Amino acid sequence: MRIVADSSCDLYSCDYSDFITVPLTVYTDERSFCDDENLNVTEMLDYLEKYKGRSYTSCPSITAWMQAFEGAEEIFVMTVTSALSGSYSSAVTAARQYKEIHPDVRIAVIDSLSTGAEELLAIRALIRFIHAKQTFDEVEENIRTYLKKSRLFFSFFSLHNLAQNGRVNKTVAAVLNALVITVTGTATSEGTIDVTGKARGEKKSLEMLYREMIKAGYHGGRAIITHTENEAGAARLRELILNEWPEADVHIFPTRGLCSYYMERKGVVVSCETD
Repeated sequence: MRIVADSSCDLYSCDYSDFITVPLTVYTDERSFCDDENLNVTEMLDYLEKYKGRSYTSCPSITAWMQAFEGAEEIFVMTVTSALSGSYSSAVTAARQYKEIHPDVRIAVIDSLSTGAEELLAIRALIRFIHAKQTFDEVEENIRTYLKKSRLFFSFFSLHNLAQNGRVNKTVAAVLNALVITVTGTATSEGTIDVTGKARGEKKSLEMLYREMIKAGYHGGRAIITHTENEAGAARLRELILNEWPEADVHIFPTRGLCSYYMERKGVVVSCETD
């Protein structure tokens, strides 16, 4: 079985050999940044901090998805939330067109209704299901159930790029940015972004994230933390978790280009299994 994901999964490779990512792209009126293994995320963020014009993102093309399907007989596709990106729609169209040419191929396109850490958490679950020798139908059923029991929470120092692209309210973003307030929030069950709190200082915001995990039903299971140039903040959140549950399975990953663009510098995201 092959796993194909868009680049919002924050992975370039993993411990599963048949894994492919398809890049999204960040654009300005002057430059473009393809979110592949050649992207220098720091250079992109430096440029965007100085750039005064508009910036936006673009999902993978149908052709790019179809190229990623080539040669596989059973394929699981994981995408960023359809509520905020056309990636899922593009993948669905690609799967339909590919099956018209290859009718015996099986393709399941999974809308994560999230991004980044939660997409990564789901991919790791997919790998466990496949390694357990489950059938294609069993894997599909189990991953869809799994995504109903995972959650995502974030702490951002800026909402500028999210607001510029219509992902959050521009007025709210402007006020919070002007006050230099760290914003916390979550991915809703519909796959949208909900700003749930604000804090002065990273320490308080990470503690808020930890409390939100507990309230959602986290009890020391698997968790993924991603960060945009903030390894110290990610490590601090991991420490909070392990202080309560020393045996918890918690991993930290840096973000790729797409998530770095929306999280902006110092952003931290955590996704966890819940009851």
